[in-house]
Amino acid sequence: MKKIILTGGGTAGHVTPNLALVPALEEAGYKITYIGSYEGIEKDLVKKAGIEYHGISSGKLRRYFDWKNFTDPARVIRGYGQARRLIKKISPDIVFSKGGFVSVPVVLAAASLRIPVIIHESDMTPGLANRIASRGATRFCCNFPETLEHLPEGKAVLTGSPIREELTYGDKARGLEFCGFTDDKPVLMIMGGSIGSVFINNAVRESLDTLQQTYQIVHLCGKGNLDPSLEGRKGYRQFEYISDELPDLFAMADLIISRAGANAICELLALHLPNILIPLSLGASRGDQILNAASFEKQGFSYVIQEEDVTAETLVKAVEHVRDHTDEYKKAMEQSGQLDSIATIINLIEECVNLQD
Repeated sequence: MKKIILTGGGTAGHVTPNLALVPALEEAGYKITYIGSYEGIEKDLVKKAGIEYHGISSGKLRRYFDWKNFTDPARVIRGYGQARRLIKKISPDIVFSKGGFVSVPVVLAAASLRIPVIIHESDMTPGLANRIASRGATRFCCNFPETLEHLPEGKAVLTGSPIREELTYGDKARGLEFCGFTDDKPVLMIMGGSIGSVFINNAVRESLDTLQQTYQIVHLCGKGNLDPSLEGRKGYRQFEYISDELPDLFAMADLIISRAGANAICELLALHLPNILIPLSLGASRGDQILNAASFEKQGFSYVIQEEDVTAETLVKAVEHVRDHTDEYKKAMEQSGQLDSIATIINLIEECVNLQD
């Protein structure tokens, strides 16, 4: 049986694309092992999926001053040694990395043992972990055409991001029933990210009277951001977050307002959902979401509002624009070459394994 090691961690975005590959990898005959950190978010997600998991020592790669910068290099070196021993023991045919700080020692250890490595970069420009690990990469997958110029020549492939298969099996009727909505009025869904967004939440709530003339609204507003005064409002439902019901909500949604995290927007692309993107500002991030959103806007997939420009008025204007151009947005997404990312990545994995034989 062929064997593959998956690695990546630190955030859910470094884990869920790996998990999205699992059914196709199993179908292709791979035994899957995951290497992550001792107690990172990836540990619970991977174990819940029933995949063999090994934790290693890891240290965060920071661009700012922190006393841990003096101790974390030792953790990374220790993690490298642990990863090398694990890889020797498992003897995989290939390693697939989704990035994050824990992936660096795994990728470099695999490269030192001449095991082929494929790295996937979600954002427009490679993060620090993937830039360090790139020297050990056999091939590099990415989500955006613009990313190709930032990656090693001859190694980069535009694949898009693997999305969870269950997202494609949502049921519109279940979603409407869950929210208490009717089927004779379109649905607008707002996704402010896992912690929500004060900017987005305020703009949505200030424009409810106008938006509800056209739409029923489901609002994922983030932990601690529910507005008790809006409970019971007809045609409006608010939730801190949604997990199991998300595929059904996607199936019923006609328009999405979302942050511009790479995995989230690739899901919208794969599902052909017209969308408005509000990327995190430079003050709250390294600017990757701004670049992600700009790429999607350039390709005709999205309408973009910068966070500092978000008001009730700009939000309503954006919704009206996308509503009037829905067919154009859907057509652009349907014609995208990034729709079958899982098959593209599996073929790339097989190609690298076969070259090794």
